[in-house]
Parts: sequence; C-alpha cells; structure tokens
Amino acid sequence: MQEDFHYYATYCAAYLAGYTHKESMDICYSAQFVDQCSRTFLSKIKAPSIAATTQLQLEMMDTRTDIIGLQDITRIWASFHFLPYDLYANKKGCSRRYLNKYRLICKPNGDLLVKTVKLAKGKSLQAVGIAMHVLADTWAHMYFAGTPSLVINNTTRDFIEVIPGAEKELERRVKFVHKNGTPDDIANGIYTNSIFQGSENSIMNLGHGRAGHFPDYSFAKYKYLPAWNEYKEIFKDNQSDYYKAFAQMVYAMKYIRGDIEKFEKDTYAYDVLAPYEERIRGILKKRQLIASEDWKAFGEELSGEKIESFDVDKYRYEYARTSIKRKNKTFLGKFIIAAIAQKGMVTHEIFESKNMLAGFAIMLMRKEKQMEMIRRGEDE
Repeated sequence: MQEDFHYYATYCAAYLAGYTHKESMDICYSAQFVDQCSRTFLSKIKAPSIAATTQLQLEMMDTRTDIIGLQDITRIWASFHFLPYDLYANKKGCSRRYLNKYRLICKPNGDLLVKTVKLAKGKSLQAVGIAMHVLADTWAHMYFAGTPSLVINNTTRDFIEVIPGAEKELERRVKFVHKNGTPDDIANGIYTNSIFQGSENSIMNLGHGRAGHFPDYSFAKYKYLPAWNEYKEIFKDNQSDYYKAFAQMVYAMKYIRGDIEKFEKDTYAYDVLAPYEERIRGILKKRQLIASEDWKAFGEELSGEKIESFDVDKYRYEYARTSIKRKNKTFLGKFIIAAIAQKGMVTHEIFESKNMLAGFAIMLMRKEKQMEMIRRGEDE
C-alpha cells in the first residue's frame, strides 16, 4: 500500500474506531513512518539500526544475498510488509529449502496477525500505527513473500488486469517495464517493475517487486499464474480486499482501545462503516495513482479537523536533541521500541517454526529489554 492508505485512510479508520484527532494523527503517522524508517534515517539521528522497518533502494543495492544478508532482509520485510500467513503450511514434493520460503507467503487473517494486534494492545500509539501498517499490507501484498524468491514472487506475461468496460469488465495483459522515475500509465496498462533476474535469491525478486506498484493500487483487479500455485490462476480484487482491510483496521483498533473484548480472525467493523460505505468504495475503485486527496477530504469531514501532510522529519530533531536517558520518551523513541518488539516477535515465531530464513531474535530481545530498563529508570 501507499501513503494514501497507510496515512490518510489509517487516520480515517482510527477516528472511526474512537480515537481523538490527535491520537489518530499519531497512529497514522506511525503507520506511514514504517515505510520511511530505514537504517539511513536511523543513522542520521543516531538511533539503533536494529529498529529499521524498511530498506531504501540504495541500501538494497549493497545488500548481501548470502544467508546473513537474506536473514536481515527477511526480518525487515516479513515483519512489517509481508506478514506470513501460515508458518507451518505443508506442500507435497518440495525441498525443505523451498518449503521455508513457501511458508513465508503473505495472506490476511493468519495467526501472526492476531499476535501483531495483541502485541500493540496496552502499548503506545506508535505501536498501534505499526500494527495497522502490517495489517493493511497483509491485504495488499497477498500471495507475495517478504524474502527474495523467483519461484514465489515472479510474474510472467500471463499477468492480466481486469478493467471497467462500457457494459462489462474487460481483460488486458499488463505490460511491465523497468523505467525508474517514470509514472505508471494506468490508461494503457503499463507499470514499472524490477528487472528480471534468474537467480532465486536476487534482491529483484523480493516481495512484489516483479509486479511493481500495481498490487498497491486500491482500484486494481488482476489475475496471474504463480509458480508456487502450480500455475493455477489466482484472482485478486483490491477494491474488495481494501474495503475489508479498512473494516478490519477499525475492528482491530476498537479491540486495542478496549471497546471489544477479543480480537478474532476474519472479523470486520462493517456496522461502523455502513453510513460511509458508498463513499469509501468510491475512493477505492477510482482509477488514480494515489488517492491521498480523497482520503484526506473524507477524514477532515469525519473529524472536522485539518489533517497535516506527512513530514518524515517532523520528529527527527526532537529525538536527536534529547538526552540518551530521555530518548525513549520521544515520539520516535516510542516508535523504535514498538518496531523492535514487532520485529522480535515475528523473527522468533519464524525461528520457532524451525525456519532459519529470518535468523535469531536474541539480539532484538536483548535490545528491547535494554530499552525497557532505560524506560523504567526514567519512570522511577
């Protein structure tokens, strides 16, 4: 997903879940910041690099793809952008090496989603925002994995977009090209993707890179024949899935707030959205590269407050200028604590499933404990 959903739509969901305008701003900022919190950014503010929730293109150009490098990549992308659905899934006739990657395929409503939402309960608003980013991405990034894999993540010429027609929906083959800096051409079905690399572990085969930003568009409907599914057709309807994602975010945040006693899979706050359903679905099906203005207008109508634009540096100087003992009290300090906790939880769960693709969670747990001790020292 993009800033339109992670920032503006998340604000709307938070407000509908019962949070105040200020709380909703903190939640949606944190949700969007997951896509900005790179090691490069953390280095500039002298924060622990272990809290990185994304990798910049320039960082990934220098990324190793040996076992150590792959574990680092997987810890970040599986924890925050491609949450695995079933770490214990079985598939006949495949090697353990391939099965480990197959088990990292992202889908909504897995056990790790429940643990992600529960992890945020009773924690900071930053933790809530991180959880909402992860939840939303399980819908947008469905059927891709947060680890490099040609078999799992590749796209072929049989990638078909379903588009509106005069009387009925039409089908056309998506044309993927590699032209950095060139906007996607929605009208003609031309989308920028990563360069094909035949190596299974090439960084170009991470996530939905081979499908570019196309899976991030809420209007997108498409079908394709992935190798991991024995080349059987999969149909993806983002218009429907994104509505479910939005409804599930409202439900999840109502649980986190304490308005709902239990968080359960495949449950959605459709009753809350009923008065706004036509408006929300209208935004989702509109064919545009980014829907920020539409979501912003909707959010401002809901709360009667102005939603400021996202500024990646908004809290940077607060953190940089705060003493070491007080950094955990800052906005970014709270985000860092929540990010380490989420990454540690997912890494541990992958490791417990006897899958070494994300490595160990020991360092993450030690860092989380260290930061918690510092926080307790401040409170005393």
